[in-house]
Amino acid sequence: MRKFLFALAATAAFIGSAAQAQTATYAIDPTHTFATFEIGHFGASVNRARFDKKEGSVQLDKTAKTGKVELTLHIDSVNSGTAPFNKHLQSADIFDVEKFPTAKFVGDKFTFDGDKVVSVSGEMTIKGKTQPVTFKANQFACYESPMLKREVCGGDFETTIDRTAFGVDYGVQYGFPKNVRIVAQIEAVKQ
Repeated sequence: MRKFLFALAATAAFIGSAAQAQTATYAIDPTHTFATFEIGHFGASVNRARFDKKEGSVQLDKTAKTGKVELTLHIDSVNSGTAPFNKHLQSADIFDVEKFPTAKFVGDKFTFDGDKVVSVSGEMTIKGKTQPVTFKANQFACYESPMLKREVCGGDFETTIDRTAFGVDYGVQYGFPKNVRIVAQIEAVKQ
């Protein structure tokens, strides 16, 4: 019986280490990763901007259907296409980049449909305030990059947040909506 229990424990340890070996690490490719946001402007148009500087990593175990993503956005790289609007977005009125130079998403709850990631839930931190957020995948795929000769995984994700939960409440008194749509196109290269 003792030998059987020892063999069972050894087998369980082997299976556990084999399962861990399935987790792969991917580095965010900043040339194929974009994070944009959009907010209505008095019901007439939609203001959009993106963050030009970003970095992060993804850990993905396709067999266990688990993972973790960390994405950091440099708020001082916000780009609306209009320099005065960029300065206002960076000001203490809105993002306050002097005090809060980055925003971050850390997601560790992956939902799969077969081999496809359909959502990633975690926590978003903006202006020092952290809230739960779920990004829905509009599409997701892994492929062998012919240029890099390595696997690349990525997708097109989106969520809508209440910006006031993060202390970004400029313009609410004028009628600007609280809801902001965030779209993140992410590709990450297997390391």
